[in-house]
Amino acid sequence: MNKHNGFSLIEVLVTLVLVTVGILGMVTMQSRSIQYTQEAVQRNAAVELTIQLTEILRSNPDALFYKEDGSAFSPAYAEPSAADCKTPNTAQKQRDCWLERVQKTLPGAAGLLSNSFHICKSFSSSAVKKPNCEANGPITEIQLAWTVKSGSCPDVRAPDLTTCIYRTRIEL
Repeated sequence: MNKHNGFSLIEVLVTLVLVTVGILGMVTMQSRSIQYTQEAVQRNAAVELTIQLTEILRSNPDALFYKEDGSAFSPAYAEPSAADCKTPNTAQKQRDCWLERVQKTLPGAAGLLSNSFHICKSFSSSAVKKPNCEANGPITEIQLAWTVKSGSCPDVRAPDLTTCIYRTRIEL
């Protein structure tokens, strides 16, 4: 009897197992890259929205844009019409059009506006703590938030594991 009977079959089976494991690894990497791309798109959108708000704040330094966590904007947010946002002629319309863009761009932002967004003047610049909002502080802190799949964006500043936060500080 030939001692090598069946050896080729075992080699083929081992090769098949290795190729299958490799393909599963590639599929996993592809699904992770899609998730990371989506997170990067959302974070880039938050950065762009923050830059837009910074320009609005710089062009209207005396306007009331400031909002603490848990409070509403003053004067109150009024949903703008499409015509209002083509050429907003007041600081409030600029802010309201910006808020409209935030709600359309960041997933779940409308539900997080009251508790997880703030635009606040402050004297402190802690990366983790919420700012102590002061009317005449030199630093303006802007925080935006949006919802994500649970655990995708762990952040100690976020109220839960389904919220992503982008925070920046500027001097106007």
